[in-house]
Amino acid sequence: MTLGSKHARLWLGLAVGLGWFALLLFPLLGITPDGLTFQTTWNVLKPVALAAVGIVGLVSLSHLPAAAGLRRAADSARAGAATAVSRVPTFVWITLLLAGLAAYPQLVGRYGVDVAVNVLVYVCLGLGLNVVVGLCGLLDLGYIAFYGVGAYTYAILATQFGVSFWICLPIAAVLAAVAGACIGYPTLRMRGDYLAIVTLGFGEIIRIIINNWMSLTNGPNGIISIPPPGFYTVVFDGGISLEHVLLRKLDQMYYVVLVLAVGTVIAVRHLNFSRIGRAWEAIREDETAAELMGVNTFRFKLLAYAMGATFGGLAGAFFAARMKSVAPNSFSFIESALVLAMVVLGGLGSIPGIVLGALALIALPEVFREFEQYRMLVFGGAMAVMMLVRPQGLIPAMRMGKRGEDEA
Repeated sequence: MTLGSKHARLWLGLAVGLGWFALLLFPLLGITPDGLTFQTTWNVLKPVALAAVGIVGLVSLSHLPAAAGLRRAADSARAGAATAVSRVPTFVWITLLLAGLAAYPQLVGRYGVDVAVNVLVYVCLGLGLNVVVGLCGLLDLGYIAFYGVGAYTYAILATQFGVSFWICLPIAAVLAAVAGACIGYPTLRMRGDYLAIVTLGFGEIIRIIINNWMSLTNGPNGIISIPPPGFYTVVFDGGISLEHVLLRKLDQMYYVVLVLAVGTVIAVRHLNFSRIGRAWEAIREDETAAELMGVNTFRFKLLAYAMGATFGGLAGAFFAARMKSVAPNSFSFIESALVLAMVVLGGLGSIPGIVLGALALIALPEVFREFEQYRMLVFGGAMAVMMLVRPQGLIPAMRMGKRGEDEA
């Protein structure tokens, strides 16, 4: 295929895409009780079309023979920057990143901290689902059920028995892992679409149980007045005593979920590069071959399900403590779909990719909140474009589709 024909196909694809976008917009914006109007559709279509034409134009110009010198200069600059970055030790970048995250609440307002807390919660959820979907290759559509198990575990223990958040945290993780193992045991003998349907069904079963068990969960009304985390501090007031202080400020909750998210990243990374992670990758790439090589596929798949549920339970316990109330409608299928979209968008099996996916799907919609009625449309269009131009995700995993020893 010649360069000219490539450019022609690129411009033709742009024209078809813009035409499809206009056809999609017009029924939403152009049909009003007063009749048909094209101006509203054009106001939205115009900036999108100009941006798309500009991007395609730059791509076309960059492939012209006259731009060869500019391409070589850009490649040289990119290589020089990569070399300079690689000379800086990794711990320096990690230290700078942690310092930036620690200072973040001091640099932004309450709204920025609130968005960051949401992003970090979904980072924990995305990394937990990544163990199941990204590392082990199991399609799970009921993952949010374990989020609910963790949330209700803390809500019930804290409101009815007065158990501390820090004691409830491991209990929520263990109960979520047990729920994952109980659900996984009868379902993991299935593969592919059948497994996805069954996990979706079990996820809904847990939500319906929560919704109807009035004596334990208060049904659709949920549980309110859940206490936030607290800690003990030494007080010197006429002697030495301990005082229990609750973390009521959003800034303080940010640091709690930051610790959870960093711990989740470290745990998932260690799992990924352990012998267990190699077994999960073998199952993901070819389950039959892995079984023939001696991998106990059922046991490792069950372990992946339980480990993924553990991180969901931790995130759920924090969610209940932060919101101070829980209700069944917080754990619907759309939440499972959102977390799965983060994993797919970021890159299956990729930790930085999933962090970026959580940022893209939680923080960016907040940036474009003023276009609220178009957010889902833009979201769907962006996902469709991503699947076309970069189906492996924003930051694909380095070991995806390769032998584990390649990265050792």
